[in-house]
Amino acid sequence: MHLAEKAGLWTDDRKAAAREVERRIQAGELTVVRLSFADQHGILRGKTLAAGEIAEAMKGGVGFSATMLLKDTSHRTAFPVWGPGGPFGAREWEGAADVLMLPDPSTFRVLPWAPHTGWMLCDIVFADGQPVPLSTRHVCRRALASLADAGYDFFAGLEVEFHLFKLEKPRLGPADAGQPGQPGAPPEISLLNQGYQYLTEQRYDAMDPILEVLRSNIAGLGLPLRSLEVEFGPSQVEFTFRAGTGLEPADAMVLFRSATKQVAERNGYHATFMCRPKLPNVMSSGWHLHQSLRDRKTGSNAFADGKDLLSPAGMSFMAGLLEHARAAAAFSTPTLNGYKRYRPFSLAPDRAVWGRDNRGVMIRVLGAPGDPTTHLENRLGEPAANPYLYMASQVVCGLDGLKRTADPGPSADTPYEAKAPMLPRTLGDALAALRESRVLRAGFGDFFVDYYARLKQAEIDRFNLEVSDWEQREYFSIL
Repeated sequence: MHLAEKAGLWTDDRKAAAREVERRIQAGELTVVRLSFADQHGILRGKTLAAGEIAEAMKGGVGFSATMLLKDTSHRTAFPVWGPGGPFGAREWEGAADVLMLPDPSTFRVLPWAPHTGWMLCDIVFADGQPVPLSTRHVCRRALASLADAGYDFFAGLEVEFHLFKLEKPRLGPADAGQPGQPGAPPEISLLNQGYQYLTEQRYDAMDPILEVLRSNIAGLGLPLRSLEVEFGPSQVEFTFRAGTGLEPADAMVLFRSATKQVAERNGYHATFMCRPKLPNVMSSGWHLHQSLRDRKTGSNAFADGKDLLSPAGMSFMAGLLEHARAAAAFSTPTLNGYKRYRPFSLAPDRAVWGRDNRGVMIRVLGAPGDPTTHLENRLGEPAANPYLYMASQVVCGLDGLKRTADPGPSADTPYEAKAPMLPRTLGDALAALRESRVLRAGFGDFFVDYYARLKQAEIDRFNLEVSDWEQREYFSIL
């Protein structure tokens, strides 16, 4: 029995997909295939294999050091590795031991910007086939299974803001390199437009050369791109994608982000999904997650209602999102920088409220009585969020509200004045709420929540040791 069989993943569909991958490799001119997994931050990591090795890899997996799952955003290993039992007191984690990537052949693609290269997303398992509990794709799959048991499928569309700049100096000299825990200097960039002419054709045309390159490559990947827009701020854009079911939108998001950064850099540009870059006059970027539930028996939209704006199921699901928003922010907004976005009167939410087609609320309800496309838009997230954890948090929190037939309360017509729980002001506040969340601990598991909180706390601790520009300006002269 090979590894994919031990893992329970060698289904008839997976076998058929694997045969198709082999056929495409043999028929094409591929020389290598990249095997990737999304780490705890949603960053793609992995290995590149010669094309002839892929058939065996789809059955037997490819090893990599488990420490890849223990690093913060500076690539610093934030857990002890070398003691007995490693960071979690178990032999499989000792001494930077290997875990294995199992390629998912249903995700196979040829990279349009590197046509000699195939690509597959992987699941992460131990040598006995058991899923690695720190795999964020596994966490999301498990949440989706719980939702399916309740009779629903998760249906989500992506609306992603980010920044595109001209790359002036990549800073690749030896002195520019940084070590784990101390990243090197960021690249020097310049604007592609001056912003503040929202949706004007002139601002869009200034960015069209690189936007068309991105569009053609994203289309070549088969991602369901809907629209490209210039956003409000300088050099800021927004891409939207048609909705998909289950893991599809999360898989699409990790590939979209990675593809955008790779294609931009190859063409002399810099793309960043950082929420609020430290540049003059820039605007924060958000990731608005459009979502609804599909009834597994009827295939209909469980949020649509013939008489009311939102069905009872939709109202209860939304109530769960609002009630657990403070704890879920640790997954929707996982960076210290992302909390700079929660400002009143800024087209971003600052408290857990809902409203009909209102861009100041956390949950914006879109649709109308009898509209089969009725859905919720959660405006809480930042574009740097791990898609699997962001979406899993929606499923877990919404499902809790659904099971309890929770009431979201009245809509907020004046969202920045409503009496409602405030969103966390810092990542530390969000982690504190997550640690205390009974619902998210039940949905994600105590092991994962404690691991994640410790990992993100390591980033906070490093940040608190640094002297900021603000401190230098505030204290250096006056004191």
